[in-house]
Amino acid sequence: MPPIDIAKTAVALGKERATLLHQLSELGADENGELTGEMDFGDAFADAGAATAERTETMGIIKNLRNRLDDVRAAMVRIEDGTFGTCTECGETIGEDRMEYRPTSSKCIGCKTKSA
Repeated sequence: MPPIDIAKTAVALGKERATLLHQLSELGADENGELTGEMDFGDAFADAGAATAERTETMGIIKNLRNRLDDVRAAMVRIEDGTFGTCTECGETIGEDRMEYRPTSSKCIGCKTKSA
């Protein structure tokens, strides 16, 4: 397998960041996962239970998107500071296959397994 193309990975991460920001916006949240007030969950008393359930589901999706966005941002910082592909736990090189498959990885498989 050829070495990871950092420039290509940075472009892919930038596109993923844009996609995640768009998805957050579509759900009525800003890039920090805070609701902007643009989503209407319904205010009618009869719909209160359904609105609460929908809001709870939406907040869970927003939290997941925000966590993914945080991972993308962290990977972009590691690219900028030259530590991309280095395990943040043990300092060893993360396998190229892992970085190719999941460029937001910050830990090698060994350290990730220990922390799980």
